[in-house]
Amino acid sequence: MALNPVSGVDRQPDKLDYASPTQFRFGINQLPKVEFFTTACNLPGINLGQYEYGTPFKNIPIAGDKLTYEQLNITFIVDEFLENYRTLHEWMVGIGFPKNRKQFSDFRSNKSTQVSSVDTATPSVDSVGKAVPDASFYSDAFLIILSNKNNPIVTIDFQNCFPVSLSSLQYDQSATDVNNLIATATFSYQIYEFLDC
Repeated sequence: MALNPVSGVDRQPDKLDYASPTQFRFGINQLPKVEFFTTACNLPGINLGQYEYGTPFKNIPIAGDKLTYEQLNITFIVDEFLENYRTLHEWMVGIGFPKNRKQFSDFRSNKSTQVSSVDTATPSVDSVGKAVPDASFYSDAFLIILSNKNNPIVTIDFQNCFPVSLSSLQYDQSATDVNNLIATATFSYQIYEFLDC
């Protein structure tokens, strides 16, 4: 069977600009004070995996059926009063409640930082066995990719994010230059999708 050749004109790309690693904006509903100070963010990779069908000659690879998403990592400058760092720290403490169960219930009842749409939050089971959305535990996030002229091109929508790690802060009086304190945070999430702007 002959292949249909593609003409040279059809191979020519319509857009010749390269993607810039500095043109982005990141935000997360649960952490409004982190958005302004975010200096780095990744677009996580995905992995479909594969199965191998055994034969006497060679194992045949077959496409997997479940996507695995890499974690979302952000880097942000810590403000002078540690507000953005503490907000993220309190979110993790509320989920992990290291001192007592009241930390869990207090954070769960906090409606001031819940996600914009309660129906999209991942559900859990309450004391009577009814599924309820944990709006305070999960939060949607977004990564907006900007053009070279700072116009939004595409939005990556992360659904039901929650923090899994927060880096330490290193104070050092022997430092010769004053460098801003930088923190990194890692999030897991349910899924992300591309949305045209």
